[in-house]
Amino acid sequence: MKKIQLLNKIAACGTDVFDKSVYEVGEAVENPDAIMVRSASMHDMELPASLRAIARAGAGVNNIPLDKCAEAGVVVFNTPGANANGVKELAIAALVLAARDVAGGIEWAKTLEGNPDAAKAVEKGKGAYVGHELAGKTLGVIGLGAIGGMVATTATHLGMKVIGCDPYITVGAAWSLSRSIEKAASYDEIYAKADYITLHVPATETTRGMICEKTLSMMKDGVRIINLARADLVKADDIKAALASGKVASYVTDFPTPETLGVKGIVNIPHLGASTYESEDNCAVMAAHELDEFLSTGNIRNSVNFPNVSIPHTGAFRVCFMHKNVPTILGQITAIISDAGLNIENMANGSRGEYAYTIVELADKTTEAANAAFEAIDGIIRISYYN
Repeated sequence: MKKIQLLNKIAACGTDVFDKSVYEVGEAVENPDAIMVRSASMHDMELPASLRAIARAGAGVNNIPLDKCAEAGVVVFNTPGANANGVKELAIAALVLAARDVAGGIEWAKTLEGNPDAAKAVEKGKGAYVGHELAGKTLGVIGLGAIGGMVATTATHLGMKVIGCDPYITVGAAWSLSRSIEKAASYDEIYAKADYITLHVPATETTRGMICEKTLSMMKDGVRIINLARADLVKADDIKAALASGKVASYVTDFPTPETLGVKGIVNIPHLGASTYESEDNCAVMAAHELDEFLSTGNIRNSVNFPNVSIPHTGAFRVCFMHKNVPTILGQITAIISDAGLNIENMANGSRGEYAYTIVELADKTTEAANAAFEAIDGIIRISYYN
């Protein structure tokens, strides 16, 4: 029986993916083969020796110790694109909130409660909340992955001119973009041209603080910025100074912090990007399928700490190797297989930084001597066998 531990409440449509005759699933499961998690922090958690995989039902994995997991031979999965539509829809709402002081107007309208002349007061006071239309404005999209690409394409249907930049765009993501989207040569080009800028990149060493005093100075006066990606992409003190000077007209963020709350010109959304029932269901189902495929066949899809490697399981026996990305290991594996008189029917290998993953499909089951020889290879982290 394979065991799946839940660290958060996971939608039933996700846990129902697991065949109950094969899997034990629940929060109280001990010595799990895999863990499903949403927001629970795992940084201080001791990883069970039995643990082989973690699936994050969502895109961000900052609550999971990726390096620690890789060193222990634990594959970490996420669910890219599963919540993309939910975030895209909020991004469109954020564009409207940035263009028009809808949030301020709603708060002001609340002050009219009990006023018998509220309708007249509204007509008299609404002028303070006049805003702009999106049509005809230029939207700069930084990051054209699952979410950014959908935002870019949808914005074209609102009549916006859209320019985008993503140095790491995949072929699949590129194919999904509207042909009317202009490719920017760099982020600097977006800073210079855009009336609105929306961020859809992960927080990395190169993107943290990317919206700062220097980059803000490159932008048009009155630029409007949307950040539904990560709080630390934007330097709070610098955006506040730019709002005070008028350089930035408005800033909409899905990540309220003590520095952004109560600041005129900042709309704080309480991290609602993926908070739809549909997104939660999609993420749960996708995460469950990733775990089921890995635990059943060793195939890795959508990992964030090991390479994605998958081939059809057509042989009689399969051996999967997690190992360091160093020379000679593949040669040693194939030599052991050859010495054991086994035939390789298919093989796949991939690397990600200092880690690699190799799948070998065999016509026959390995021998105990071969298995011992595999384990003795320097650089091997973990080996899994599948019938």
